[in-house]
Amino acid sequence: MKKLILIAAISVAIAGCAANDPNQKAKTGAAVGAIVGAVLGHSIENDKGGLIIGTAVGAMAGAGIGHYMDNQQKEMEDALAAEQANHNIEVQRLKDETLKIDIASEISFDFGSAALKSAFMPTLEKVAGILNRYPQTIIHVVGHTDSVGSESYNMELSRMRAQSVVDYFASQGIIQSRLQTVGRGEVEPRATNETEAGRQLNRRVEIYVKPVIEGQESEAYETPQGY
Repeated sequence: MKKLILIAAISVAIAGCAANDPNQKAKTGAAVGAIVGAVLGHSIENDKGGLIIGTAVGAMAGAGIGHYMDNQQKEMEDALAAEQANHNIEVQRLKDETLKIDIASEISFDFGSAALKSAFMPTLEKVAGILNRYPQTIIHVVGHTDSVGSESYNMELSRMRAQSVVDYFASQGIIQSRLQTVGRGEVEPRATNETEAGRQLNRRVEIYVKPVIEGQESEAYETPQGY
């Protein structure tokens, strides 16, 4: 059934590209690619057979995951070399192949604000471009704050900051089904909140890029905790 749908959809896509269109090949390729991704993308079912997640993100077999994430990490580190040298961004690889990007809030948000700083946009644009080139991943954006202010205020601020990053990624063409927003407030500090230096470390946004692994698709949608 999937094959029949795929053949029919590709036929429609090709027919829709005018023969005298100078961009015909590019448009046809883009249309076919989108259709193939949508049809072949994995859906995740619960133990009762009910569909819980539908996505155009294809799963990867285990053998190629390390290489795929190696390449993505290298591109991130190369593109963000200046930001890493200034200690504004940290890129690291976790044990389960997840790629983690730590962003200091001082370069991304004003104090008490969830609006992205304009000076941070070029950096975020570079990150979005790389994420678009590696679509077989789920992106978790997690906001954190220090302990200044009430717990409820900090929780909401952290969620809104994470949402601002997710909204920007969506504006750069990353499909919504790949994006997860989480606010953790002040509950996962990296350092003490008793000093300004510690509070500065605790104010951050974390981006976790998790590969979609064949047979373990649901795990890609589980946001890491406590790193």
